[in-house]
Amino acid sequence: MMESNTATMGNLPRGIGICTTIPDILYLPELVFGGLVWILVACTLVVPANPQAWVMFVSLFCFSMTFIWMVLFFCGMHNNRGSWAAADLAYHAIAAFFYLSASVALAKVTLEIKETTPLNSRNYKLDISAVVFSYVATLLYFIHTIFSAIRWKSF
Repeated sequence: MMESNTATMGNLPRGIGICTTIPDILYLPELVFGGLVWILVACTLVVPANPQAWVMFVSLFCFSMTFIWMVLFFCGMHNNRGSWAAADLAYHAIAAFFYLSASVALAKVTLEIKETTPLNSRNYKLDISAVVFSYVATLLYFIHTIFSAIRWKSF
């Protein structure tokens, strides 16, 4: 006798379902914290501008791509294909890596300007906030990556 395979097949949400399923519920916090990083870094003036440029690139790229990715999932463009689950995993892994590198660079620059700037300086406070929100965004993308990997394995 042949046994039937009753393993559950993965499911990618569409429509309002992206606001009720893990990891897709993380799209909105990723957008909020990524947007905060983008805004805070744009408001500050740091002498070594090169790390700030990388942080701006990462925050703008991830904000834009996350918004596009969320809209694609909302519209159901994925047609519940496993390749979309793999692409979701790949994108969020890359975003988590980018944000981690940007967060470390931003934290290093912020620690360096601490020595030359008064601690009650507006720019220093904005940089501290940007570092905190950048690490929160990194954590959100990392958690999304883990849950995307679990979902991808179910396909």
